[in-house]
Amino acid sequence: MDKKRKNPAGGVKSFGARLQRYPQELVKALLGLSAPCGGQLYLAGGTVRDWLLGRPAGDLDFVVRSGAEACCRLLQSALGGGTLVPLSGKGDDAARLVWKGLTLDVSGFRGGAQGLEDDLRLRDFTVNAMAVSLADLMDEAGGGSLIDPTGGLADLQTGRLQVCDRAFVDDPLRMLRGYRLRAVLGLAFSDATQGAILACSHLIAEVAAERINHELDLIIASDQAYGAFEGMAESGILWHIIPELRPGLGVQQPGFHHLDVFHHCLAALEGMEEVLQQPGRFFPGREETLSGYIAAPGMRKKLKWSALLHDMGKPLVKGEHPQQKGRVTFYNHDRIGRDLLLEVARRLKWSKEVSGTVGSLIELHMHPFHLCNVRRTAALSARACLKIWKKAGDDLPGLFLLAMADSLSCRGKLKPAGMEEDLAALFEELQQTIDRVVRPALSGPRLITGKDLKERFNLSPGPVFATILTGLELAMVEGHVHDREEAIEWVRRYLRQEGTGGERL
Repeated sequence: MDKKRKNPAGGVKSFGARLQRYPQELVKALLGLSAPCGGQLYLAGGTVRDWLLGRPAGDLDFVVRSGAEACCRLLQSALGGGTLVPLSGKGDDAARLVWKGLTLDVSGFRGGAQGLEDDLRLRDFTVNAMAVSLADLMDEAGGGSLIDPTGGLADLQTGRLQVCDRAFVDDPLRMLRGYRLRAVLGLAFSDATQGAILACSHLIAEVAAERINHELDLIIASDQAYGAFEGMAESGILWHIIPELRPGLGVQQPGFHHLDVFHHCLAALEGMEEVLQQPGRFFPGREETLSGYIAAPGMRKKLKWSALLHDMGKPLVKGEHPQQKGRVTFYNHDRIGRDLLLEVARRLKWSKEVSGTVGSLIELHMHPFHLCNVRRTAALSARACLKIWKKAGDDLPGLFLLAMADSLSCRGKLKPAGMEEDLAALFEELQQTIDRVVRPALSGPRLITGKDLKERFNLSPGPVFATILTGLELAMVEGHVHDREEAIEWVRRYLRQEGTGGERL
């Protein structure tokens, strides 16, 4: 049994006390709903499961016989506010009320069920197919009986995730939910569950991309994403969701690798989870910088996706070195990988912000290694520092976190010794150079603008503008240009050397 998973309490004696931790106006409103909602109101699903595991369950899941939306409206009225979200559709009877940061989900009996136990049997997993009467929880004894028609409590006690009958056929997304529960709760698939996923994995193609993406985001955000994606590959469901990863199976790599392309990507995800837990252990002295970067909303998700998908371009560009027979090459796999990532992002309906960051990290992920090679034989130049800073921007820490995870996943005999230490030293030198030289040199208004190039130097807008302005920035970083007059003179010299321009006097 996974040590991170707490043992079930074995009953519902503590449920009344748990409910009392919620605002009393909410508890009072809930207790007044039983009669108007056609009988008893039941706590069910994830709320019951988490309470049995001793886990916090801020949100609440309820079941009524019918009229879920009407019950939510009554609750909204009793509470004097909240946002109602109808969820009914395709035969479902469900609604949600969001009130003071709490999510209250109400569902009616599903699939034509005539009673609560029949409804519970139509759920996804036995650990989610338990319920308890809300009114019973509030009696003087503080007890209440657990309604458990599928043996969910026993499965919790043994750490088993057992699928309910026809669950995956009725809604294939439940397979991904299973991997999420396995990752978050530390439960293990039963043989029946594993077999059902193998048989039904192809059905995931029927599910809307937005629903798939939501579950994948929850999986990738968990602390056990590596194990979940490893399991998804073993069952084959991953190939139906991200088919771009499958060609990496069996594609061998040069001697500093010990895994094929796909399993290297998977190991990089594992490495990223390790680095994210203790960034300061891998980058001594930079824990504050990295922790602040990692704490940005959605950043952990982006970093993990970049690790899992960083090398998926390799199978498309695999070749042989022209001078060294038998040496495998993957030229431009970083650029091709970015293009593949953008296709994955489009299909899974990622936001432009997420796809932009992940795509950029994938495209740049070899740069730290190239600079490490340069730094072994020569001092790091201001030009090199400026170049990588301009390309990575605020995601320079993310680029080095990805490089560290990538390096950790390489254990081949030809891997250079001390690679992780070299990456940490390079990041430290870059940060110091950027903070002490690059940022101060480039702070403040531009000394020369595109308008200046057009009006003062009689140049037509085009690629030459970027060339001149980038060159001027380098001159400033290297200490050759300090003010506007020196900048103008620098542009004059450049134009004379290139034989272009016609300065207006």
